[in-house]
Amino acid sequence: MTQLTHDQVAQFLQDNPEFFSQYVDLLNHINVPHPHSGQAISIGERQVMMLRDKARSLEGKLRDFIQFAEENDAIGEKLHKLSLGLMRARDLESALQALYLNLGESFAVPHVTVRLWGDHTLDMPEFKPVSEDIRVLTESLTSPQCGHTVPDEARAWLGEAGAHQQSFALAPLKETNMKGMLLLASEDPRRFYPEMGTLYLKWLSELTAASLSRFV
Repeated sequence: MTQLTHDQVAQFLQDNPEFFSQYVDLLNHINVPHPHSGQAISIGERQVMMLRDKARSLEGKLRDFIQFAEENDAIGEKLHKLSLGLMRARDLESALQALYLNLGESFAVPHVTVRLWGDHTLDMPEFKPVSEDIRVLTESLTSPQCGHTVPDEARAWLGEAGAHQQSFALAPLKETNMKGMLLLASEDPRRFYPEMGTLYLKWLSELTAASLSRFV
């Protein structure tokens, strides 16, 4: 007599779901090992344990979703506040002040600076000359770039603090009458990392470029 394999038994039960309906009492006499203690428990008890484990897993995922939603709401509120500050600005100096203030206080980014260039320049630190390499890098970026290194020239924009920064975000500023770069930096190497999402940074760069270009 050919002995059935475990896979054949499992396939038979899958193909014949009415089997236990015909042999209800059989369920009361079949025991399976407990997943942790190894003691024998009924199939019903094992099913209850599986459902509880599944429920705990779903609860964990739900908590993660709620946390992500709360974090996104908080970021959205901060961007809204920044938007209002930029819209209320009457000149380039006040727009830059609103940008730096909001990124420092609301987003807790310790070091922020901007470099701008275009048809016109002003006697401001943000309009100091930049190299062709920086201009080419800006044109090549389609979204912000995060990581632990930046060109030495960009690091120098931060002055003496530049040598102590461990992570950076470079966000291109692109408008018809103006080009530029927004640089965010932190001493925390985990603040900006290559794998992080950049959607909010992209919105920030677009918002900044649209606002500053009004005064250039």
